[in-house]
Amino acid sequence: MTLDYGRRRFVVGFDEQLKPYVTDAAGKRLKNLPKPGANDDPELAPAAHQRFAGLKKDVRAVASDNIRRLEQAMVTRRRWSAAEFGRLLVGHPLLWHIVRRLVWGSYDPSGELTGTLRVAEDRSFADVEDDPLTLPADAVIGVAHPLELGESLAAWSEVFADYEILQPFPQLGRETYENDPALIAEIEAAKIPTGAVIGLERRGWRRGAPQDAGIQYWIERDVPGGRTVTIGFEPGFAIGWADYDEKQSLVGVSVDGLDPVTASEILRDLREITR
Repeated sequence: MTLDYGRRRFVVGFDEQLKPYVTDAAGKRLKNLPKPGANDDPELAPAAHQRFAGLKKDVRAVASDNIRRLEQAMVTRRRWSAAEFGRLLVGHPLLWHIVRRLVWGSYDPSGELTGTLRVAEDRSFADVEDDPLTLPADAVIGVAHPLELGESLAAWSEVFADYEILQPFPQLGRETYENDPALIAEIEAAKIPTGAVIGLERRGWRRGAPQDAGIQYWIERDVPGGRTVTIGFEPGFAIGWADYDEKQSLVGVSVDGLDPVTASEILRDLREITR
């Protein structure tokens, strides 16, 4: 985007955190977009300045939403074909700034990880050894979960540290959990503010249907494989009358029968609100 002030022009770009910045005619990056001055066009300059302010506001919302979507794509094992990955993510003028800050996996038809890659600054692909990589036309691509990376997790962490790549959400450094009875007992023993339970809705959970007197007693979340994980809480709360300071206790916490990634993510969500 070019911002036209009449006598002056500025070009808008985006950094790795999707924050817009401007450069002057010589390509020098500026700390802020200058305010219109006496020598600028009285109509073009204010309109361009307002346009940039609106862009910053819009991009904040877009960045937050898409970062959340990509994190959920990792958790739920969302997959793209090689063509979709190239067109919708790598080729997108804005989203690719997020895409290149993640480790991606290539998967076989059964869902098993067959290789990993990152997107370089020139939109090419590189493996963990930083060697160029070409995706097969029939490749299936997804955001790799740290539990899938195994021994390559440390190597990828080193690559990202060497390049000083800041990830948009915890991936390589993400906390992972096993189906540990002691951990589950600790989660169920915690007293949790009602607001924290409701806050799980931002992570894909939903509250159960209201029961007598409109009281809600459980939360649930769909997981891969067509299943739904349901966890109760006591004493419950009424729609519209929730006391956000009231404490809830989780009951019936179980990840039995879930795959390691899904089990870890369920426990991670619950562990975060019980700390």
